[in-house]
Amino acid sequence: MSLRESPFPNAFVEGLHAVGWGLIFPCFWFLDRLIAGCISTSLERRLRREAECYLHPLKVVFGSFLFLVLFVISTPFALLGFVLWAPLQAARRPFSYRQHVPTVAMENRNARWEETGKLSFGFVTANLCLLPDGIARFNNLGQTQRRAAVIGHIIVQGVTRPHIRIFVDSPSSCGTLTPSNSLLPQAAASSYGAVESVAASQTEGLEPDGDAASVTSSDDPGGLKQHPQPSVPNCNQNCNQHVHPPRALRTLLKDSDVSSLFPSSVDVVCLQEVFDKRAAQKLMRALGPLYGHVIYDVGVYACYPAGTCSSFKFFNSGLFLASRYPVTEAQFRCFPNGCGEDALAAKGLLCVKVDIGLQKGEKRMVGYINCTHLHAPEGDGEIRFEQLNMSTKWICEFQTTTKQDNEMVMFDVLCGDFNFDNCSPDDRLEQSHGVFEEYRDPCRAGAGQEKPWVIGTLLEQPTLYHEDVATLENLQRTLENEEQRRHFISPPVPLRGVPLDYPEPGQPWVGRRIDYLLYREASDSSHCTTEVEEFTYVTQLAGLTDHIPVSFRLNVTLDSEEM
Repeated sequence: MSLRESPFPNAFVEGLHAVGWGLIFPCFWFLDRLIAGCISTSLERRLRREAECYLHPLKVVFGSFLFLVLFVISTPFALLGFVLWAPLQAARRPFSYRQHVPTVAMENRNARWEETGKLSFGFVTANLCLLPDGIARFNNLGQTQRRAAVIGHIIVQGVTRPHIRIFVDSPSSCGTLTPSNSLLPQAAASSYGAVESVAASQTEGLEPDGDAASVTSSDDPGGLKQHPQPSVPNCNQNCNQHVHPPRALRTLLKDSDVSSLFPSSVDVVCLQEVFDKRAAQKLMRALGPLYGHVIYDVGVYACYPAGTCSSFKFFNSGLFLASRYPVTEAQFRCFPNGCGEDALAAKGLLCVKVDIGLQKGEKRMVGYINCTHLHAPEGDGEIRFEQLNMSTKWICEFQTTTKQDNEMVMFDVLCGDFNFDNCSPDDRLEQSHGVFEEYRDPCRAGAGQEKPWVIGTLLEQPTLYHEDVATLENLQRTLENEEQRRHFISPPVPLRGVPLDYPEPGQPWVGRRIDYLLYREASDSSHCTTEVEEFTYVTQLAGLTDHIPVSFRLNVTLDSEEM
């Protein structure tokens, strides 16, 4: 049975909540603009220097005074709204759910599964840093609302492109070339900065946002310029054709690929740090025509647990999930052990069960997706370790409760921002957790050891707008070059007081990989096996976030006796 869309039990409670938030929001917005006006990103500072603009200090002074006055005036209304809003959180389900009929078609990779005995499923995870604009600027990222709209548009642009397989007939190579390395025309370089210069052809559906501190320049240095997706032949005509690429492209496939575009035909998109409610709405509207089932505004607010004042949640969990498949069950549980600034957000675990819409005999095919965002501060490995313990326990409980006898589990994925890597000495405790025995990490060779092709996913914030990483094509080239990427990927965290010698002799420089996609190799039906078909690092969000999105495609093979 499908979930109801409203997070509240009835329209009356939902209306009261809307009134309470409506009284709070102006005060919240004025405070956000006050902070944002005082903090500039490195890109904005560079653009002002190039434009020789010296009026910024005056804008900061007068803008700060104006927003401070408005903040003080709106505070009494916010307090009144808070008295109405806070108690209603006890009646709120910890997420909002939107379902509708998609209007944008996506290629069905499983149209012939009964003939081949194989099914394919694509997943993407990305941390977007969509905090309120004033707070996002501490991470050298601004203009949250416009970033959200552009990111949603870019994801749709990437995943709806045709999937073209190029078969290589060279005696010394085999397999296929992925689109990023093939003859498929590449999207033009893009970067994020002066978002008011977005090409008109790419901004249909993007709403103007007056609260974004835009900086423009005549030559648009660092501006966002997205071009229409290149025209390619119909996928149904090309997927099975043998195309002969130039001899220079006839090389052995790597275990992973750095792609300037999101992979085509992604079935589930899992996002983290979508803390801002309006940004979540923009993402939902952008992805809605493609993904008919969206879970957003995930988390709890106010006092948690309910009735206590020990921990007040100002922000939700930041988790966001968009699925092509109908969601039949969903559950969110908040980590109770957050501390410091992380305790202000309701970080936790979102567990979702989806109905794939296929059936074998009397058994329906279903899948499980688990998305999380663990404790962030360095040096708090014990907290993250305990959160992993809770996550594995909650996943087991959720699947035990929701699994039916007439169902086949086709995939079970755990993904998100784990905030620890597999190369830092400071993260050794988390690296040895038992979750890596239950779920397989395709990038991991062992505890503390990455596979040679692995690339870190956490970018250095001060250099987000450097020429080598500010556009999707430049970022792709940088990630593919081991010597160059070490200047832009965050390095491992050493133990306190212990010098770090990294990498070990003969080993490649990887950097911090804190964004994970894990999967179970075999479902509990014992009638199918799972393996990774492709693993992709995506650079299409260059300049829009400080993380590298990652994607993989799972091939699920049914046993012959099951067929």
